[in-house]
Amino acid sequence: MGLLALAFAVAGRPGETRGVEPEAPAEDAGLVYIIPVRGLIEPALLYVIRRGVAEAVRAEAEAIVFVMDTPGGRVDVVQQIIFTIQNLPLRTVTFVERNAISGGAMIALATNEIYMAPCSVIGDAMPIMVTPWGSVVEQPEAHEEKTVSAVASMIRAAAQQGGHDPDLAEAMVRRDNEYRVGGELISPAGQLLTLTDEEAARPLREDGRPLLSAGTVSDLDALLERLGLEGAERRTLQVTAAERLARYIAGLAPLFLMAGLLGLYIEVRTPGFGLPGILGLLALAVFFWGHHIAGLAGQEDIALFLVGVALLTVELVFLPDFGVVGVLGLICMLAGMLLSMTQRLPGGPWLPAWGDLHLPFVNLAIALAGTVAAGLLAGRFLPSTTLFRRLVLEQATLRDQGFSASPSDPSLVGMTGRALAPLRPSGPARFGERRLDVISQGAFLETGARVRIVEVHGNRVVVEPVAGEDAPS
Repeated sequence: MGLLALAFAVAGRPGETRGVEPEAPAEDAGLVYIIPVRGLIEPALLYVIRRGVAEAVRAEAEAIVFVMDTPGGRVDVVQQIIFTIQNLPLRTVTFVERNAISGGAMIALATNEIYMAPCSVIGDAMPIMVTPWGSVVEQPEAHEEKTVSAVASMIRAAAQQGGHDPDLAEAMVRRDNEYRVGGELISPAGQLLTLTDEEAARPLREDGRPLLSAGTVSDLDALLERLGLEGAERRTLQVTAAERLARYIAGLAPLFLMAGLLGLYIEVRTPGFGLPGILGLLALAVFFWGHHIAGLAGQEDIALFLVGVALLTVELVFLPDFGVVGVLGLICMLAGMLLSMTQRLPGGPWLPAWGDLHLPFVNLAIALAGTVAAGLLAGRFLPSTTLFRRLVLEQATLRDQGFSASPSDPSLVGMTGRALAPLRPSGPARFGERRLDVISQGAFLETGARVRIVEVHGNRVVVEPVAGEDAPS
């Protein structure tokens, strides 16, 4: 079970009730909620489970059945799922369809009863560190022991909560632990405990209870019959098409971020507003939409990003140099993108813990590095492409060939006058009988300041402050 970011598990939004569909008619035998736990365990799955658990409690269901087939996933998400099902005022059951490995085993141990399908397995919960690309990271011995110790405590607590043997649970995490029941060796030292359905259901304990599983059942119908709920109404949480799409968008977050930032970069470097800007905004919109549906990006994250865009626009369009406003804009944009990829639980603090930022930081760093590399390549090769030549005017319109955007009046140079409004740095000024739009050379000037024209380039008139006798008004 590692800190794996690319998650292809079910996704959901907190507090929603859509997607819960009845499977069988009620026969006055109560209500059973079926919550699938399939694929990798990642943040979006937490919202599905919270949604289903809240619905089951409100509907006063007889039981919740977690139908499980998972290789595990993120430790922090597993812990929050265990907290979610802790002390529920209803019966909790896990049905292992195929695999309850790693985090799946921990969640199963937190439920009151465990049943397994034929040929299914449960166990192997030792934590590992995994990169976003799926490769295992070797950890220093001290760091590994710290991680294993924390997870061992977590799985023991989960087993105690569900009424299972905590020593059995810890043997799934620590390979050095030997696990025996009575005089029989179940798991030797040096081997992580993993049980098949038949092994988990063996009645080895003194009181006749099975090792872990309450029994092997062929399917969900057989399970409900064993639970005495064969006539109960069933409701299964269904994943919408939007939620399925959102989990892929969340998994490909660096690519969408890179496409969005690259499009905006090209747009800033070229005149006007065209295709790169449109594609960049579209990629960012898809990025935020996907993370919002997946239960990660909130409205505040999107608002923070838009504030950053507004500040950066003000800096580039209205202010002469790149300064504090532009820096604040970039910080807001980066913070909005970072927080939109960060899990923040309902009712928890707005600012995430440092450990929750590891993966978003990696995704954001990949996106920024990819944007810089792609920008350099675009600047090097894009001008030579056929598409670029069709979009850009190649022939220059030079002044010595008779082209001019607006005529210059060199006779204005040297004239003095007064600013009619604050020049910060541009504004109106009066020179004798003439009123001109000017731009200050350097410092900002207040209304009434005396100025002298030092440069004229077409309709761009540059002034500097002067001292001495009053200038004509």
